[in-house]
Amino acid sequence: MISEHRLAGHLAAAFSIFIWGITFVSTKILLDVFTPIEILILRFAIGYFVLTLVYPRRMGLRSRSEEMLLMAAGLCGVTLYFLFENIALTYTYASNVGVIISIAPFFTAILAHFFLAGEKLSLNFFIGFLAAIIGIFLISFNGIMVLQLNPIGDLLALLAAGVWAVYSVLTRKISALGYHTIQTTRRIFFYGLIFMMPALPFFNVNWSLKPLAQPVYLFNLLFLGLLASALCFVTWSLAVKWVGATKTAVYIYLVPVITVATSVIVLQERLTGLAVLGIALTLLGLVISEKQSAPKKNRIAEQAEKSS
Repeated sequence: MISEHRLAGHLAAAFSIFIWGITFVSTKILLDVFTPIEILILRFAIGYFVLTLVYPRRMGLRSRSEEMLLMAAGLCGVTLYFLFENIALTYTYASNVGVIISIAPFFTAILAHFFLAGEKLSLNFFIGFLAAIIGIFLISFNGIMVLQLNPIGDLLALLAAGVWAVYSVLTRKISALGYHTIQTTRRIFFYGLIFMMPALPFFNVNWSLKPLAQPVYLFNLLFLGLLASALCFVTWSLAVKWVGATKTAVYIYLVPVITVATSVIVLQERLTGLAVLGIALTLLGLVISEKQSAPKKNRIAEQAEKSS
């Protein structure tokens, strides 16, 4: 029987992915008036401010190694992931990025296998990964079965998937330190914002906040800052803590599914038969990946009971 913490972890992961799966709509609207780097800094600044209001207690770290873990998490999970993903979209197709980013659970499982206790690879994970990737491919290309490679953009998307896997492993290690999740998330946002500063000279930034006088832009920015950043990074960290880095990461498979559903409902886009098949395969892959193999001792006991 699944424990309360594990059930809460699965629900937290599903909630995070649901919100992240529809953020493309808000980002697309905001790109009319802001640059990608402006959106990133504004949303995480809002997230940092809100988390400080919710839990203002100061975080006193016990060692330099703990500070380094949080710095690395901010660099990977905030700065590098979002910069790589956004820049990739300027060089290659969104469909390419969608498929490549979905490899993140595979990278997470490999890293977790070597660097985290109790997160060993299983056959179920690989079978589920294969089914999900085929499904995501069908969803992303939606019947246009021509994969056009764009080396720079595709490599950046691959790097984004890799650094998110590193972030997931770091999050699991940070959760074992015993600090409040809001405190650690707030510190991660702080370092993420600091590490974004050196990238500013390479982007066109004007910092005009006049567009926020229009409710549509203000609403979408607050959605990204309050829900997609402040709340979802906390719920994702809790999911990693309670369920594990590998099992939480496989929920990333759902992002294309949610994106397609949102596109059909909000943007009135057409849903093809191949996309439906892709959604079914992706969901099947998620279920298989999450299915736990019975421990060896339990299987032996069951066999002995049946033979008696």
